Amino acid sequence: MKAYSLTEENIKDYDKKYNLHSWSSQGNLNPLVVTKAEGIYFWDFQGNKYFDMSSQLVNSNIGHGNKKVIEAIKQQADRLTYTAPSYAVDVRSELAKRIIELAPDNMGKVFFTLGGADANENAIKMARMYTGRQKIFSRYRSYHGSTMGAGNLTGEPRRYASEPGIPGFIKFFDPYIYRAGIEFESEEAASKFYVDKLREQVIYEGPENVAAIVMESITGSNGVIIPPKGYMKGVRAICDEFGIIMICDEVMAGFGRTGEYFAINNFGVKPDIISFAKGITCGYIPLGGVIVDKKIADYFDDKTLMCGLTYSGHPMACAAGCATLDVYEEEGLLENAKAMGKILGEELEKLKAKHPSVGDVRYIGLFSAIELVKDKETREPLVSYGKDPGKVMGTIIGLLKNKGFSTYSHENMIIVAPPLIIKEEELKEALGIMDEVLDYVDKLIA
Repeated sequence: MKAYSLTEENIKDYDKKYNLHSWSSQGNLNPLVVTKAEGIYFWDFQGNKYFDMSSQLVNSNIGHGNKKVIEAIKQQADRLTYTAPSYAVDVRSELAKRIIELAPDNMGKVFFTLGGADANENAIKMARMYTGRQKIFSRYRSYHGSTMGAGNLTGEPRRYASEPGIPGFIKFFDPYIYRAGIEFESEEAASKFYVDKLREQVIYEGPENVAAIVMESITGSNGVIIPPKGYMKGVRAICDEFGIIMICDEVMAGFGRTGEYFAINNFGVKPDIISFAKGITCGYIPLGGVIVDKKIADYFDDKTLMCGLTYSGHPMACAAGCATLDVYEEEGLLENAKAMGKILGEELEKLKAKHPSVGDVRYIGLFSAIELVKDKETREPLVSYGKDPGKVMGTIIGLLKNKGFSTYSHENMIIVAPPLIIKEEELKEALGIMDEVLDYVDKLIA
């Protein structure tokens, strides 16, 4: 095996000269050089250790360096590195079967992709093929990927580069109670308000034209917005009323993040289609997919499924997926997500009570966001939506990283979503760093 001997300076120089980094102005980049990772930590070239408090991009659920998954990849590489999707392969068959067994009991088959964006691309294609309709509803505070179709499905500012958009993509508002500007008497009342407005919008667009309503089961990077009681059931009722396909994007929230294999299980609802990715292999090898209801699976028994990818169900990725599912079960990671999630919630509430800059905290399992504000009474966000001219959030994330707490922000939110293997003492130590940095944020707004 080749031993790489590049210096830190070489690595940075080549990276900046030859790589294009996502979501970044390239000229101002100063990327951290990472050399190794294990458990909930990673290290830079200088040997500094960092808590991985966002599970990289909320995908490293089982942590870094898991030997079981690594060994499964090695063994599969020795047996069969690749074969076309038209052939049957043991690991692909096994993984599909296991996913269906974990999914809601109405689900029938899996179509494998490489990641979340192409999972969502194929989900909306299937909905259109199945219904014969064209319009797709999705929410403003959503991120579904950056390819052309997934980019149009996305609601937040990262969609702008895909516009003028593909015809037929319609946006609606999230049940974002903290910023509703309405004092609802209960979660149920809020749900009724948002569901009623959605139903009205569907009618205005012509229900006979609407193929699907697409939602992240829990809005992810746009603030971990958790549906209020009754909301998901209300959306399910709209879909049932008008024959619309309900698609739940579980790319970020799926596979244990909320303490359930699928986040939608928290709400007692069965969607028609589920897209997934990140947590199925936790980044060890790229893999995603689309899970479809039995009625949709049956539809394609005598209709051509116009979906295809060269690397669909890649054997090495499927081997990693099977091993990852073993790890969830053998290490009790869903149970740990629930137990540590309770502690995470308690600690976040303490931060909210202590710091004037913390307007709201939202959490479920090990999936959470801290919303920063200039004023708790007015709820004015620390940075305006879609704008951060002073790079305020970047400065805050940089301060966290300098102290060994690695995560990312979006708008005025800081994401806290550590690997599901985290222990109580590790969680509290990391949140102690957050506490220190929030002292700085408090001074910014004073």
